[in-house]
Amino acid sequence: MTELYDDKNKVKVEISNSLENNVRTLKSLFGDSGDIVQKSFVLEREGNPGKIHVIYIDGLTDNDMVENSFLRPLLYEWRGRKETDLRKSILYMEAQTVDIKEENDFDKVVLSILKGDTAVFLDGCDSAFLISTKKLPLRSVGQNEKEPSVRGPQDSFNEGFRTSTALLRRRIRDPKLRVEQGNLGERSRTDYALVYLEDVVKDGLVDELKKRFEQYEIDAVFDSGMVEHYLEEHWYSPFPIFQSTTRPDKAASAIAEGRVVIVIDNSPEVLIAPANINMLFQSSDDYYNRWAVAAFARTIRYIAAFIAIAAPGFYLAVTMYHTEILPDKLLYAIAAARSAVTGPVVVEILLMEFFFELLREAGLRLPGQLGNTIGVVGGLIVGQAAVDAGLVSTIVVIVVALGAICSFAIPNEEFSSCFRLLKFFIILTSALLGLYGFILGLILIAIHLANLVSFGVPYLMPAVGGSINDFQGKQDFVYRVPFKKMVQRPFWARDRIRIRRR
Repeated sequence: MTELYDDKNKVKVEISNSLENNVRTLKSLFGDSGDIVQKSFVLEREGNPGKIHVIYIDGLTDNDMVENSFLRPLLYEWRGRKETDLRKSILYMEAQTVDIKEENDFDKVVLSILKGDTAVFLDGCDSAFLISTKKLPLRSVGQNEKEPSVRGPQDSFNEGFRTSTALLRRRIRDPKLRVEQGNLGERSRTDYALVYLEDVVKDGLVDELKKRFEQYEIDAVFDSGMVEHYLEEHWYSPFPIFQSTTRPDKAASAIAEGRVVIVIDNSPEVLIAPANINMLFQSSDDYYNRWAVAAFARTIRYIAAFIAIAAPGFYLAVTMYHTEILPDKLLYAIAAARSAVTGPVVVEILLMEFFFELLREAGLRLPGQLGNTIGVVGGLIVGQAAVDAGLVSTIVVIVVALGAICSFAIPNEEFSSCFRLLKFFIILTSALLGLYGFILGLILIAIHLANLVSFGVPYLMPAVGGSINDFQGKQDFVYRVPFKKMVQRPFWARDRIRIRRR
């Protein structure tokens, strides 16, 4: 027995022994939808006629498979069988597919139909057969465009739920790999999966994720970004406590370290928990290139992140309140550049930041090469025109452009968006209090980061809390040691040993 929902009432419906009652229930649920294919058949046999009702959704189902693997053998071959039990004949003899099961829960039957399976109801049987005949409209596994790398695999997750889990299975061929499935959304019934290594994952992490999934009754879920908002504990923070990625190799590496990957149907991105700020600065190239090259690249990223958030605010604080700390020649150059500008420095900074953010959004919304052209050409034209019109100085254009370029050096797009927002916070505090406000703003951000925790992992680790992991986390920080030296997994893994010498 199950519970089917309408807009007002909760109605309990059972799979009946009467085929007519089941057909009536199906028609009341699906109505006159044009893509719902359902038909009743009478299997005539001397002394033992049988009736069945077949239902599936056109567009989600492989019609040829329904015809060739089920209907044709049943309609044309069953008459010659000595087996008189239609149910056993279908289950063990006539259905020419392995993926067939019997289900007596009406709600699960309806959900399977909506996922693309074919349901078969029998007269005189209080259960239905579910045949896996999915043929979903999906794009193929393509090249990773959001997180490109020079070296390493180039494939990417797509919107197919089973395709995403298969890409992980392809990389981790371990029977201990667990894929625990569920669904979210009272109306969307979106599938999700928690993927992890049973003997490596931290005790309680999977249970904590399940608990958070069950906290809300959600109407509909369409992407992993929506799920992230429901699962996060620090909803007020601009910093993500999950790591999102479209790269199967990065997700598989996280699983091997004892983390949990959350796969959401219809989303090309998966979520990884736990996460800290160091992981969000890491790129796949760091592990495929030489350790010295990786250390240099990570150093560049950390410096770029600081410049992206601090450069406009620092320039503002110095030029408005503390010009005495500048060398005379630089001060004269700034004064000469601003000689034709009539507005205050803070207006210059905010105006140019608005222009660059507007160009960034326009470039994202426009298709393909046109978006890239708008970003480059628009930046040149707007910057030069603003200088010629006396709205901004050339140095402000350089400072704002430098901050924008540095934000692109951060490999995680969601993480880089935080620096774009906090940049305006630093501009505000610097405009009000000068260098004191600049330093105060950075301290407040550092305090906020120090208070963030992702499933028991300090967000600033391994910069803080190094003793928890016997300072092993320093080996994969800004400076990455060679793989031979990275013997232990992070402290949240149950099995701490990563490499064993034979």
